[in-house]
Amino acid sequence: MTDISLQKTAKTARRGRGRPFAKGQSGNPGGRPRGSTNRATRAAELLLDGEAAALTRKAVELALAGDPAALRLCLDRTVAPRRERSVELALPPIRSAADILGAIKVVSGAVGRGAITPGEGVATSQMIESFLRAIDASDFENRLRQLEEAQVAGRQDPYGPAVRYGRAGV
Repeated sequence: MTDISLQKTAKTARRGRGRPFAKGQSGNPGGRPRGSTNRATRAAELLLDGEAAALTRKAVELALAGDPAALRLCLDRTVAPRRERSVELALPPIRSAADILGAIKVVSGAVGRGAITPGEGVATSQMIESFLRAIDASDFENRLRQLEEAQVAGRQDPYGPAVRYGRAGV
């Protein structure tokens, strides 16, 4: 008797492994339309319609009376959680790769003093690193352009004679 679990069936042979849906189409294309609400949500909205002010007033009264759950509910709604904040650091101007060290020192000093969080320090350092990559790309482009212009003009390498195998002029 053969093991049916190891045999390919017509259904599994048609479908590519890991790709059950056609490209550009995911899930059930005839499913629930975007923006439609659940039946339970609609029922709750109908029951609470017109009662929002009274319920809010009751929650505030419970919070003022010392109910911790009502207090947390009221505070969560009045004060949004802080996701990010602006960070003010006096970074030195960065004109070349040599200026990066001073900027990183300012960031690490601010983290050490507690002026910014370690996460904010990492984000700022990554931004400085991106700036360094941009400087490197710009320098590479300038050097390549100079080499190409020198080659077109028939001049020698503007950076000096070619060095091959460790000896000059060979």
